[in-house]
Amino acid sequence: MKICLTSQGDNLNALIDPKFGRCEYLIIAETETSQVEVIPNMAAGTRGGAGIKAAQTIADKGVKVLITGNFGPNSFKTLLAAEIEIMICTSGTVQEALEKYKKGELKKATTPTIGENFSEGKGNGHGIWAIS
Repeated sequence: MKICLTSQGDNLNALIDPKFGRCEYLIIAETETSQVEVIPNMAAGTRGGAGIKAAQTIADKGVKVLITGNFGPNSFKTLLAAEIEIMICTSGTVQEALEKYKKGELKKATTPTIGENFSEGKGNGHGIWAIS
């Protein structure tokens, strides 16, 4: 099974990136073969629709589970349509998050964690949030 983790760096020792659409890297781990694919997130610098583009990227790679911190309603809808399960993890390394998932320690997301158009005036789209 393919699991995607949002990352601040290009390896398993990098920190989890708590934002989905504008994360630096998408790391895809294949649980059956232990292979890892690192993809620079080309959607991160786009003006709009970053979450949708990132969701399409991982759907095209056959990902079944996403481990990330925050995502909006548009990416949430896209991920659901692609039948990708979303698990919440906002801190630690990519490797630690993967281990937490395998142990069943992560919470499944059932709703978006941020509002629509969050990066347009409510935050800067690059990880500075005021979530209450």
